[in-house]
Amino acid sequence: MQASQTLVDLFLDVLPLLLTLLVAGSAIGFLAGLFGIGGGAISVPIFFQAFGVLGIGDDVRMPLAVGTSLALIIPTSFLSARAHLKRGTVDMDLLRLWAVPVILGVLLGSLIARVAEPWIFQVVFVAVAGVNAAKLLLGGEGWRVREGLPGRAALRVYGAITGLLSSLMGIGGGAITNLILTLHGVSIHRAVSTGAGAGVLIALPATLGYIYAGWGKPGLPLDATGYVSWLTVAATMPTTLLTTRLGVTLAHRLSRRALSTSFGLFLLFVSARFLWDLL
Repeated sequence: MQASQTLVDLFLDVLPLLLTLLVAGSAIGFLAGLFGIGGGAISVPIFFQAFGVLGIGDDVRMPLAVGTSLALIIPTSFLSARAHLKRGTVDMDLLRLWAVPVILGVLLGSLIARVAEPWIFQVVFVAVAGVNAAKLLLGGEGWRVREGLPGRAALRVYGAITGLLSSLMGIGGGAITNLILTLHGVSIHRAVSTGAGAGVLIALPATLGYIYAGWGKPGLPLDATGYVSWLTVAATMPTTLLTTRLGVTLAHRLSRRALSTSFGLFLLFVSARFLWDLL
């Protein structure tokens, strides 16, 4: 009887967290489809808070949130990219050119993750999300490096930067890809769709990199392999997979300006959230 009561108490203790993760999974999947971001921009802050509730120490909480987010992005980025590909808005030539540079950038980010202080991940997150939000909200039409994409060498550098920053932020690359492509005059819809494709290149090697980066680190939960919490992935994945297509459908119904504004407001909220923690 006492053992049964203990199990009931344990279930009641974890139920609020489980419900939170299920709701978070719905939001992650929807945003993955809507913005082509892989969902990491919302899953990282949510996982960061959830791990705090579980009593996981600050020295591993942020990289654990990043690594777990990347593991979740593997299926969401694939589904999002496939849905955008069916609509013909993914730049496959660019993704082929980016394949090697992106993976090299991801591997470098994973090596940095093994030795970096936790606040570094938050600074990168705030900087990239904040710049992107400003561009989208403060007259993004006037923000141009040039009209048209640069040569292949410059594009490879962009690919490496995308892989590096994405692996440090725990995102699928959509926010960075969106920034790079729209600065070169690519439409927001094509940038979002290509960002979803970039997530497929980033998520798997980045997840493996974070497993390596966290291997043997003290203070991790029992279900974790390196910096990836598999129970958290399992709790959020079902609703994530259900809502990804809804986001894709809405993305292609919104006007260019509405999609830009929505993406900008979302990124502004996320960057403000982490800036609050840093101050």
